[in-house]
Amino acid sequence: MALHKETVTSIVTKFGKNEKDTGMSEVQVALLTERINQLTEHCKQFKKDKSSQRGLLILVGKRRRMLKYVQRVDVERYRSLIKELGLRK
Repeated sequence: MALHKETVTSIVTKFGKNEKDTGMSEVQVALLTERINQLTEHCKQFKKDKSSQRGLLILVGKRRRMLKYVQRVDVERYRSLIKELGLRK
């Protein structure tokens, strides 16, 4: 399940420095979060789709490692990113 181009550009402009800045950690975490949300809805609907569930777990692991990196580099960026994406409750 790929993201639509409009969704990607809106996320990149919201979290990046400019519209072509897709390499920032915040942008990558936001894109992963959007894909995770889509796959979560898919897996709720199709409970026996084990390959999608595996892909979801892989994406969650990637996001966790990326968030750990952001936290290690700059705690304030990490806190603002978590708050803006609504991850930790």
